[in-house]
Amino acid sequence: MPGKFNNQTVIITGAGQGIGFEIAVNLASQGANILLNDIDPTLCNQAANAITKKGGSCIGLPGDASEISFIQQMVDTAVHHFGQLTIAIANAGITLFGDFLTYDVAAFTKVMKLNLQGSFFLAQIAARQMAKQGKGGSILFMSSVTGHQAHKNLAAYGMSKAALEMLAKNLVIELSALGITVNCIAPGATLTERTVSETNYAETWARLTPMGKAATVADIANAVSFLVSKEAKHITGQSLVIDGGWTAISPSPF
Repeated sequence: MPGKFNNQTVIITGAGQGIGFEIAVNLASQGANILLNDIDPTLCNQAANAITKKGGSCIGLPGDASEISFIQQMVDTAVHHFGQLTIAIANAGITLFGDFLTYDVAAFTKVMKLNLQGSFFLAQIAARQMAKQGKGGSILFMSSVTGHQAHKNLAAYGMSKAALEMLAKNLVIELSALGITVNCIAPGATLTERTVSETNYAETWARLTPMGKAATVADIANAVSFLVSKEAKHITGQSLVIDGGWTAISPSPF
């Protein structure tokens, strides 16, 4: 498929459905080669096949995006199939709600391992490959409005998302000289397969969002497409909130 991402190779983790899948569809439709990851093999393969059936260039690689050895495998596979790696999108993440006073170590560890360890080492291993290639690149983290505003029962999750935004800022110091940009997006309420199954999700967030509706996955994917494109090559260390204005007033759904 011709487009502004021709000859670009993108790794997207956690992309079997929802926001990650829409990002993959968006970039593939603009000519990118996609390595699509999800921990669920069925979702991963179905998503990759859906993109290739539409004429996109995509391979699926199921596995745990928090494991260092698997992250290396993703990078190696992308380079083997497509010749290079130019964009890495750390979309995989997990939300485990829980009251702070009773939140247990197992839940905390699970959230931090995927949200932080997976993102940190995808960025590290991808940046090493980009440095070797000598052509620069783009890294994108998936933050959240909960990294900006307190949200009930999301202390651990919100902490992990705020940490990713600080990581993006910090990596400016080490990666800018290599021509690598590092940014975050911070979605608010978004209509996905998971959220629409929740009772009154769309109605609740339509009422609480100044723009009158929750985001669609396309709203998020369009922003990602810009931030990882050449048009945004002078934007780095930034976090873009995509929430229809919710963080400006922050009404709680509880």
